[in-house]
Amino acid sequence: MATEAENTAGLYYPLTKMNFLVTVDDVSGVAAFNEVTGIDASVDVIEFRQGNANSLAPVKIQGLVKHGNITLKMGYTRSQDFKIWIQNCVSERRGATPRKNVTIELIDISGGSPQSTVTATVDSTLTWMLKDAWVTKYTGPDLNSSTSEVAIESVEIAYEELTIPN
Repeated sequence: MATEAENTAGLYYPLTKMNFLVTVDDVSGVAAFNEVTGIDASVDVIEFRQGNANSLAPVKIQGLVKHGNITLKMGYTRSQDFKIWIQNCVSERRGATPRKNVTIELIDISGGSPQSTVTATVDSTLTWMLKDAWVTKYTGPDLNSSTSEVAIESVEIAYEELTIPN
């Protein structure tokens, strides 16, 4: 018998990018996000050639690992805990940078509806964990009373380490 993730022919359905959860350590009531972009990591390449090498080609070794910033886009929300964290990061009168761990999970809800993820256990398929993350840029919504668009806020997050546990 086919499982929920398989169709009757035994083929797996592809994961959609619309089912994801973003959680921030010690921040409750996190806003729902429409889009997460910029998850990346790159390794610098260091090229060198030893003086007594017979080859003219350089040897390549790994250098520093660098991470880009992640951008979260969300519909305007009244969730104060997340906004307080943003404010603490971008305030002119801040103390130590309030770094948090952020987890982004692409979830598989095949066989269920998005509402079932609230009450049922979700099969987490892919997870990205950002260590020591902090907000580096906040962009408020464009306010235009002549349109009926959703007010979208944008938050750019810098982080030190990316872990992909599965």
